[in-house]
Amino acid sequence: MDPSHVAGVFPPDVHDRLTTTADLLRPESVTDFSSATGRSVLAEVEVLLTGWGCPPIDAEVLDAAPNLRAVIHAAGTVKTFLSPDVHSRGIVVSSAASANAVPVAEFAFAAIVFGAKRAFAMAALFRSRRTHRTSADLRRHAWLGSHRLTIGVIGASQTGRRLLDMLGMLDATVQLYDPYVTHAEADREGWTLVDLDTLAATSDVVSVHAPLTPDTHHLLDRRLLGLMRPGTVVVNTARGALVDTDALTEALVAGRLDAVLDVTSPEPLPADHPLWDLPNVLITPHLAGALGNEAGRLGSLAVDELARYARNEPLLHPVRYEDLGHRA
Repeated sequence: MDPSHVAGVFPPDVHDRLTTTADLLRPESVTDFSSATGRSVLAEVEVLLTGWGCPPIDAEVLDAAPNLRAVIHAAGTVKTFLSPDVHSRGIVVSSAASANAVPVAEFAFAAIVFGAKRAFAMAALFRSRRTHRTSADLRRHAWLGSHRLTIGVIGASQTGRRLLDMLGMLDATVQLYDPYVTHAEADREGWTLVDLDTLAATSDVVSVHAPLTPDTHHLLDRRLLGLMRPGTVVVNTARGALVDTDALTEALVAGRLDAVLDVTSPEPLPADHPLWDLPNVLITPHLAGALGNEAGRLGSLAVDELARYARNEPLLHPVRYEDLGHRA
């Protein structure tokens, strides 16, 4: 992984567990498998512990690593660096995506609560006028607060599932769209499963947690955004390209929708983009995922997986190649 991430992902207590669980071939991270150092490591390594900035692991790398048995990723997606050759050679793969889902779900939950309260628009108004709100200010909004709202969650991903659990704390109706969730699973989990059109047309808040794939590019397109009622809050902490930015911008400029966007397409938006200055939009710089002290959660999960591997136990967070087509 990139050396700048090592200390954050493996704080002292986690690093101590790592060194008592495994023999480290290098005290620092390897960033180039083609270098002399990288080649020497590959010749001996049994497990690659990877993270943000990992170079590609392809057939050439695997040929140089005859003893490799596992790749344990101390971050989320493995799609950016992992070749299908890894799976075809029987190498097990684990990901800390469930650990990264924790802060994303927390961020989305907070965005839903603050968005429902119109906190961002009201704060912008307060900041500009430097005087207290009026009754007329409150009447500008179709509704205020989370009480008896309908919240739509798109995608029962790792983050989506954690968010669904958290939303149970609210006095709200929660509904889910995910084409890979069966009615039997939804019934077992207590989820209300609806189609995407119904979710868009009946939700007061729509929170996006689907993976970005060719099938989900612009999942929230002009037609679907048009189904949303005035005052609907769109929360996106997944990937910017899941939403048609031009269509969303039109709805936000018109004041028909509100939005909390931790991701955009493009990212960042051009400096002169109209969304920067709208009071009904909060744009944050891709903050939702693990950052700062949250990164240690990723390393802790990875070391736990490494310990299971060392004990010859099944990994709790395996990545299955057959699932990658519809997972992040």
